[in-house]
Amino acid sequence: MEKKDTRNTIIRIGTDLISRQGFNATGIDAILKDAGVPKGSFYHYFKSKEEFGLAVIEHFSERFEYRLNTFLNDEDETPLNRIHYFLESSLARVTQNQCTKGCLIGNLGQEMADLNERFREQLETIFQMWRERFAACLREAQHRGELSGGIDPDVVAGFILSGWEGAILRSKVMKSPQPMRDFIEVLFATTLVQQ
Repeated sequence: MEKKDTRNTIIRIGTDLISRQGFNATGIDAILKDAGVPKGSFYHYFKSKEEFGLAVIEHFSERFEYRLNTFLNDEDETPLNRIHYFLESSLARVTQNQCTKGCLIGNLGQEMADLNERFREQLETIFQMWRERFAACLREAQHRGELSGGIDPDVVAGFILSGWEGAILRSKVMKSPQPMRDFIEVLFATTLVQQ
């Protein structure tokens, strides 16, 4: 296996394990065993477990950005439908995983924000980027007359992000997708009401 492929394999497997178990509970040995990489190889690819964790966050963020682009840039759909379809797709993914993974960025935010400043800063940067992506979609909905001009897209985007992350957390705790379903229903019945 080439060096880059080995590194990517370690990150991919680590992302899956950390999504299920958390960062601190995920041991390097378990990741290397699942990756089929010799035990001493980890530090050849990463200076520390912290550097590895930051690489996992970056990997997840890049994959998630692709998902956001797929839904929120779909010009065949109205802006509010783009948001709706994105949330429904995320609900389907969490349901498929039996509510065991949640959102890696949200999970790490809860676990690591008070423990590691580098993690906190990187996670906050990602949350801000996601917020801006929703806000841009909401501004477009306003421009098209699909959504009231009386709402602040940045504030509502923050509300969507915070509410959605909370709904994902509740779904994980309850082992039920119902909080996510409820959030989507209430969001589109009360806040993102089409004109």
